[in-house]
Amino acid sequence: MTMTIYEALGGKAGIRNLVEAFYPKVVADPLLGPLFPEDIEPVMDKQELFLTQFFGGEPLYTEQYGHPRMRARHMHIPITNDHAAAWLRCMEQALAENVPDVELRQFVLERLSGSAYFFVNS
Repeated sequence: MTMTIYEALGGKAGIRNLVEAFYPKVVADPLLGPLFPEDIEPVMDKQELFLTQFFGGEPLYTEQYGHPRMRARHMHIPITNDHAAAWLRCMEQALAENVPDVELRQFVLERLSGSAYFFVNS
């Protein structure tokens, strides 16, 4: 039986730990921080739902918010290649803190890289 990325990351607890490690880095980043609201908790909750679904867990994001349409949902925010790179650096650090398997970290980062650069609109 093949394990999903979601399962390999530790399921619900693993995704939540990743999100909790990731967002303090995002908020502290001088390029990314200003793009996010002061109350980051709702953003973290949505990210947890999205990553759960994106990595093969239950379709929690779709059940609660409809089709992700992530690029469309982010069009009101000017996102550059520098933003995408900064976002990926924060995620790489969060993965390093939470995922001991180097190959899994690299796979996850590669999978997210396409999405990060897909958001570029400026």
